[in-house]
Amino acid sequence: MDALYPRLLVRDFPAAVAFYRAALRELHGVDPVKVVPEASYANWDLAGEAGLVLFGRAAIAAAVGTAGLPGTAAPPAQDSAMLVMRVDDVDDAAARLVRHGATVAAPPQDRPGWAPTLRTAHLRDPEGHLIELQSY
Repeated sequence: MDALYPRLLVRDFPAAVAFYRAALRELHGVDPVKVVPEASYANWDLAGEAGLVLFGRAAIAAAVGTAGLPGTAAPPAQDSAMLVMRVDDVDDAAARLVRHGATVAAPPQDRPGWAPTLRTAHLRDPEGHLIELQSY
């Protein structure tokens, strides 16, 4: 059952699909279950359950009545959400995401203050969504 999963609201649907298609295939060996460009909808499953969904920001803004509002908070601003992916090798995974267009927000590093064996890297996808790669 898909009880809880992230849905990223994206401005440039084709670019977001291209990034996550390449990134999730390379990091987790999964391809999208469905990509529906005319609906600005794509989803990936992990172990038979929803893992990530992309949805066009304009479509959801129209649905909830916010189409006339600004599309982003005025920078600089703190992040309000983050997509977390557990990987075997944080350094390798970060390098792979950079090759697919991500930018580094915080390079790979050990985080003993968070957990004894935790290693993380923080990146941004092409639309600026924060991604944490972690291994422990």
